[in-house]
Parts: sequence; structure tokens; C-alpha cells
Amino acid sequence: MSRFTPPNILFDELFYAVQRSNRFPDSKTFADAIPRRCSKDIVTEYLHQRDQADFDLADFVDQNFSLPKDIQSVSKDHLETEIKQQIERLWSVLRREKDQEEGSSLIALPEPYIVPGGRFREIYYWDSYFTMMGLAESGHVDLVEHMLNNFAYLLDELGLIPNGNRTYYCSRSQPPFFAMMVELLAKTKNDDSVYVQYLPQLKAEYAFWMEGAETLTESGQSHRRVVKVGDHFLNRHWDDSPIPRQESYLEDIDSAEQSSRSAQSLYRDIRAACETGWDFSSRWYEQPDNADSIRTTQILPVDLNSLCYKLETVLAKANRVAGNQEENQRFLLLAEQRKQAIQNVFFDQDKGVFSDVLMSSLQSTGVSSLAMIYPLCFNLATAEQAAQVATALKNHFLKPGGWVTTQHHCTHQWDAPNGWAPLQWMVFQGLNNYGHPELATEGARRWQDNVLSVFGESGQLLEKYNVEQLGTLPGGGEYDVQLGFGWTNAIYLALSNRID
Repeated sequence: MSRFTPPNILFDELFYAVQRSNRFPDSKTFADAIPRRCSKDIVTEYLHQRDQADFDLADFVDQNFSLPKDIQSVSKDHLETEIKQQIERLWSVLRREKDQEEGSSLIALPEPYIVPGGRFREIYYWDSYFTMMGLAESGHVDLVEHMLNNFAYLLDELGLIPNGNRTYYCSRSQPPFFAMMVELLAKTKNDDSVYVQYLPQLKAEYAFWMEGAETLTESGQSHRRVVKVGDHFLNRHWDDSPIPRQESYLEDIDSAEQSSRSAQSLYRDIRAACETGWDFSSRWYEQPDNADSIRTTQILPVDLNSLCYKLETVLAKANRVAGNQEENQRFLLLAEQRKQAIQNVFFDQDKGVFSDVLMSSLQSTGVSSLAMIYPLCFNLATAEQAAQVATALKNHFLKPGGWVTTQHHCTHQWDAPNGWAPLQWMVFQGLNNYGHPELATEGARRWQDNVLSVFGESGQLLEKYNVEQLGTLPGGGEYDVQLGFGWTNAIYLALSNRID
């Protein structure tokens, strides 16, 4: 078997038996378990013993696997520690050296890296860009470079950057921030040769997202993550494996059993939503609280296409620095075509915001979210569009504790009343790009005060925050709120260094 074989294939019937047994409240626990011996021997013994009268599955698992532990990140003396000191301490707590979990689902990486924290014991793709920002703010440029090298390694080995460095994540990616990671390192080191160094991996990243574009001849056709819209190509999220998620097995089986849809269709839309990084959000549902109505693969997301524009511009620059003028011009043209499509296709004139659109009609999904800020972050909006977005943000998304993710209050964690660190940063950047520094600073200060208040009471830095009711822990989602937390630490530092 491949060294990237996921645990459901590696352990087959044993994996499914354990996941169905409710042995662990979190399905991710067994997906991350470390076998104590050869997987083939474990499976052979399981098949031999399972029908015996005295067989105990829980005992068998305990004898044959070491179970992963959550990362404990709260310091005992947190009440006497300043938040920036705690963040600096957490870099070492969240740091992982070369991986040693032989036989587990973890994909070994060649260089050190930072994990988010809590149950997230591995890297996550888009999280890591913001974490790398924080490392740069702290002066850990060597670790920024280590992490970028790890992502380059994954592109070389797999042809994509998976959701995280687990074998069960290899059928999907996450929002494509690799180009921004390259740009971050180049700017931090003030060295344009960085673009050339990672040009092969930038090309591989683009090839992954655009795979199959050459086969699409008519508007409306799609292949995996690419969609032909008129004369242009745009992108959507996808997952190549329409089965229950290994790390959320029981949740997905339960959803399918209660669904009137085909299981494969449902699983693919669930998995594609995980590729968005916004898992889960009303953005992906026709009816926010109806699990059956998830339609991720039918949606063209504005943030994804803005990131693909950024990837095209960085590829243009990397080719220019490398002396490849023809490729430089090709990517500049592709970027300009995508810019025009984003301005024309994704702007909702009625609401005055950028919005996701349905593939079938190119009409807005009707869900307004902080994804509207991405075109401003990458200077894709017209001045008039940006002014309307700023007004919408001020009137509907600015809350006492920062920027709220959407206006929908439902069971999903990427909805109200929650606010997330990476989006706070994107709003700050986007508003500043278009001449709204006061509004940008007001939102950033409210977020900073929120984070500082929670830290002062508990010593904890969280993955997300309730921005509507200060002092109330966030909720929603498939798991409890996690502590750590890589991107929160990073964005707190980055904003502090710009507004304090």
C-alpha cells in the first residue's frame, strides 16, 4: 500500500467497526491513532478474533493503538502572564519537529511546523498562512521558511496541499494561500529570488486548481474544481472522495441516514465544504438549518476566486523574476480576465456586496458574509464597489467584539454570533486598501479588546470568539471550542503592531 493510504483503507473492517462502536466521542480520535505494530498484523488478528465470544473491541483497540492527546496550551500562571508573553510561549507549545508517528495517518513532514492546537494536532493549510504571519511578527523567520518548505514538499509529493497533513485529507485541499506564503517570505527576507525558488510548486498549485480546464469547451461545463463561465474559467470547491469523512465518520453517516439525497452527493458536498475552510456555514446551504440542502459544489465562492487571482499574479511575478516573459504575460492576462469576472459576476448590486454565486444561474446565493472582503484585500474591486462594501460592513457586520462572519444565527460555527481571526485581518487589510482606515481600526480594536478580555479571565486564546455577546463563549459546529490557537495568536500580534 502507499505510504499515504488513509486509515479506512489501511484498517478496513476494523476502522469501520471502531467508528461505528461509539468507542470515542470524537471520530477524529481513532483516525489519528498510532498503531503499536504493523497494520497488516493488527487487521489479521482482528479478523481472527472478532467472532470469538469473549472478544472485546475496546480492549483490542487499547492493546494495539496509542491514542492521540489534545494539545494543552493554557499556562498555570496565565493570570500573571501578559498576552504577548503567552503568545510567544505558545509558539514552542504548538511547535512540532520532524514527525515520528510511524504507521499513523499523519503525513511526516521534513521540517518543523506550528499546529493550531487542541484536537488539531497537525498542520492545516490556510490556518498556516496566518500563523506564518504571526511567526514573522515574532521574528521567527526561520520557522516561516520551514513551514513553506513543508508545503512545497506536499506539492511535490502529492500534487496538492491537502486540508492537513493526514492521509485522510488527501482528497481535498483548502483555500489556496500558498502564493501568499511565498510572497510573505519574499517580503520578510526582502529577496525576490524566493519567488523563483518556489516557482515549480506555484505551478503545481495552479495546475491542481485548474485541472481539466482544457477539456471544457462550453459555458457552464465543469470538471472538479474548475468551471467555464462564458470565455473565462472560475473555480469552485470539490472533494475527490464521495464517502463519509474518516475524521467525522458517525456525523456523516447520521446525516446520510436522515437525508433524502443520494449519500454520495451529500458526502461530496460536505467534504467540499471542508475544503472551503468554512466548515460549516450558511454560505453552503440553500436552507441554513437543513442539512439536506448543502450545495457546496454548485457554488462559485468569491473568496476562492479572489485567491486564485492572487495565485495568478504571483505566478506572473515569479515568471518575470525568472526571466520567463511569455509566461509572465500569460498569467497577467489570466489574472486580468479573472478580475473582470469577479467585478461583473460576483458583485450583488442590490445588496452592495460581493457574494458567492450559483453555477447554474450566476445569481447570488443570497448569503452575505465576510467573504465579501476578499476582492478588497487583493485590490480587485472598483472604488464604487469598495465603498458599498464598506457601508454594508459598517451597518451589518460590525459588532461589539469585532466583525461577525454572517448575519445568520444557526448551528454552524462559521455564522453569527462568531467571529474568526483570519477574517478580522482580511477586513482590516481590505478596508485600508480602499481608504477606510478609521473603520478598519475600529473593527480591529473591538476584536483585540474581545480577545484580551477572554484571555484576562481565563488565560485562553480561542480558535473563534462570540463577537455579539462579550464574555460568552462561542458555539456551533461539530466539536467544542478549541484552545491554542495558531491563527488567533498571529492576528492578535499583527493587529497590535499596527493599531497600538
